[in-house]
Order: sequence, then C-alpha cells, then structure tokens
Amino acid sequence: MSKLRVAIIAPPWISIPPKGYGGIEAVLDGLITGLKNHDVQVELFSIGKTKIRGVKVHSLYKTEQYHHIHKPMYESLPIIGAHLQYALNAIRADGKFDIIHDHNGFLGPQVLAWATHDMGIPPVIHTIHGPPFSNQEMLDQDLPDNRPFWRNLAKMDSRFYVVGISNTLMKPAPANLRSHIVPTVYNAVDVSQFTYLAKKKNFFITLARFSSDKGQHIAAKLCDQLGYKLKMAGAVAGIESTRQLALEIANPLSPYRNAVDFRYYSDRILPFTINNNDITNIGNVEGSRKLDLLANAKALLFPIDWEEPFGMSVIEALASGTPVIAMNRGAMSEIIQHGINGFLANSEQEFAEYMQRIDEIDPRECRKSVEERFSADVMALSYIDRYKEVIRLSS
Repeated sequence: MSKLRVAIIAPPWISIPPKGYGGIEAVLDGLITGLKNHDVQVELFSIGKTKIRGVKVHSLYKTEQYHHIHKPMYESLPIIGAHLQYALNAIRADGKFDIIHDHNGFLGPQVLAWATHDMGIPPVIHTIHGPPFSNQEMLDQDLPDNRPFWRNLAKMDSRFYVVGISNTLMKPAPANLRSHIVPTVYNAVDVSQFTYLAKKKNFFITLARFSSDKGQHIAAKLCDQLGYKLKMAGAVAGIESTRQLALEIANPLSPYRNAVDFRYYSDRILPFTINNNDITNIGNVEGSRKLDLLANAKALLFPIDWEEPFGMSVIEALASGTPVIAMNRGAMSEIIQHGINGFLANSEQEFAEYMQRIDEIDPRECRKSVEERFSADVMALSYIDRYKEVIRLSS
C-alpha cells in the first residue's frame, strides 16, 4: 500500500513552529512530526518562513501576516482567501493527494466544502479550533450567531468533514452537521520538548493573551488577597513587550485605547501590578524562558470566563509537571482530572481554596496525564484514523 499523502493547510498568520504565541501552529508542529514518524507523507501550505525538516512547504506569502489579523475583515479577508486559493490550485494541479487537512476558521470550510464538488480535489477534514458554536450567553453579548453558517454548510452534498478539539466544543453543534462530524481529536504537545521539574518555586503563573475571557484579573485578585506571588505572561492587544505596553499606557492618545483587551488590562490588571510588587506582568514569553517559567511554577492559574474549546497552555503546564487550577468551564473537565493533575473550581471561593491545596498534586501525575492522552504521537495516530475514515466516507 502506498503512503498516505496529506496536504495540510495552515493559517497564513504565523510561522511553524511558532516563536511565541501561536496555539494552532504549535499543534501543527507536533502533528506533522507525529505523522512523519508514522510514515505519512505531509506537504504543508503555510508561509515562507516556515521550516520543518523533511516537509515540503508551499507558500504564497513569504512572511508572517499576523500584523493584519486584527484589522477590519475587508482588509484581512483577502489574505486568507488568497492563501486558500493558492493551496487549492496547487493541490488540484498535483492531483495525487489523498486528503486535505484544513485549519482556517470559517473561510476554510466555506471554500473547501464547495471545492470538493470538483473531483480533482481530494476529500477534506477541517479541524474546528474555535470559537464555540453560538449560545445564548454569546448572543446576549451581541456576538454574531455562527450557527446559521454551520447549518447551511451541512446542507451541501460535499466530501467535507469536521473534527473538534474537544467533546465540549462539539456537543452543541447543529443537528444537521452531525453527519459531517468525525470523533474528537485532542490537541497535543511533544512532551519531550518540555522541561520536567518535581520541585517547584514559590510563585503562580498565568499564560495567555490578556482578555476578560481568560480572567487574569481573578488570578491577580486572589494572589493579592492570599499573599502569593504571581507572574503573568501574555500579550496585550498584540503588544508583546512590557516596555511598549508601558509607553502605550502612558500615552493618552494611544490608538490601543480603542482595543477591548487593552482597556481590560489597564482597568483590571494594571492596578494590581502597581500596588503589589509580588504581582508582575512579564510580557510575552517564548523558547527557553517559557519552558523555565512553566517548569518552575507552583501551578498555572486558568480562571477562564468563557467556554474554552481546549487550552494549550494547560497541557503545556502539565507536561512540565506543573498542576493547573481552572474554572470548570469549556473543555477543562476533559483535561484536568480533579485532585490528580489539578483542580476544577466552580467559584472564586473554591478557586482560592484550591490555590492553598496545590501541594497535594503530584507533578509526576501531571506529566503522566499528558504522555497518555495529549502527546503528539497519540494525536497523530488519532488523525490518521480520521483521515482514513473520511477517505472511506467519501469514496
């Protein structure tokens, strides 16, 4: 039997592997390595700066396009549209791929579902990384309803299938989409890349872009009340360095003042960092600095205030032997085994109580939970099964 040949279409925003922020790109880095280890032939559609040993990379854009991602849709949409069209043209001209694996939210499914009516295009599996399917809470926040998109996509007679990154994410999917859904595949990391330390230092961490959804203000408030040290890592409205952030905060005419995440930081996080020297924002972290931070922390605090589809920083912490305390929302109950590799809190009071009990968690159990369920090898094998299933369903 010939090798399975897969065309992976990554987003055009960030290179692989990512240097800092880049959840999808980090997942793809591990997936591609895992697929190669299982003798799958992978070709990747990304940007020119992407370099993965032994993998052919096709690129329309030579540099990262992330600086455009937060611009109005009419400015940023042509980038992802051109990227997808470039990939489809190359895949059709090649004619020998067995399957396409897409990771471009909304526009990817829109384009690729139609593309599969062309028999020169192989079947498609699209990973839904988020956002969650719309619910009443999201609608009450005046967020657009994405369910009509998925309902109408499901009406198409296409060789197009979707897979979610958690069961929680996929549970509220529109009923008529279910015939196009294959079983969940969890995100994963290459565990060997993470430093494991059993002995921790005396500080907690948060690791995420600053946003009310991520709830860093809860972590700051509780550490302030309980007298714990807290190091907060992450970008603020795309600002990665603390120096630039300080300059923008000091500038009353800063254009960032129009950004919701910037206002969240300045209104709800900054006061804690000013009044308490034990609560610090260390900016975006990457490379060895990130690995050291994850491995040395007492715990990762994850006080989310939304239905988190997965949570890459959660499994990164666990891979480092670092337990996680999270609000019991979204996919957290699928990752965190309460009392074994962390704690699930249903209120701020419970969250505070679990912070004081964190020494009950064995770092070895944290690492083991990722090795067994969220390793790159486990993810790769699961995707190989899904590829074969989609090919069978499309034949």
